[in-house]
Amino acid sequence: MNELFREIELKMKHAVDHFHDDLKHLRTGRASLAILDGVQANYYGTPTPLSQLANLSVPDPTLIVAQPYDPSVIGEIEKAIMSAELGLNPSNDGKVVRIPIPQLTEERRKDMVKRAHDFAEGTRNTIRQARREGNDQLKEMEKEKQIGQDEEHRGMDEMQKLHDHYIAETNKTLENKEKDILTV
Repeated sequence: MNELFREIELKMKHAVDHFHDDLKHLRTGRASLAILDGVQANYYGTPTPLSQLANLSVPDPTLIVAQPYDPSVIGEIEKAIMSAELGLNPSNDGKVVRIPIPQLTEERRKDMVKRAHDFAEGTRNTIRQARREGNDQLKEMEKEKQIGQDEEHRGMDEMQKLHDHYIAETNKTLENKEKDILTV
């Protein structure tokens, strides 16, 4: 039964970790290198993460600078950032790519909060599904007389506690991100 709890908790934890990762990609109006995490540029025919092609830095809260290790890929880096649909307009001076982070409009902020809520709801659904799978497995174990009814009920209570913990963590993370997005 402990193996079952570990398996279900791992699924719930993975869902929350994925949620944290999704939120990193939402722009908050401040420069963060996490915005560029999923962006890949074409480097001699191979999609390569920007962090492997350039030294990325944040000199001030409204600017990201990418200094390519190989100056010949500066155009590819620029093209990759524009095609990533992040709402960013990079420019280069032949040596570095400057990526200004525009201030968010109120409408854009509300849209981002809505996307964050969508990510959170997907995470909650995954957590609920994991709880449901765990409860179904407990019922099956009881049916096959591997555990007693008391153990099944204790197991379901434990499953509910896991569920509540990860739902609360998701809600707290969403609340913090929402404050971050709406704060000017």
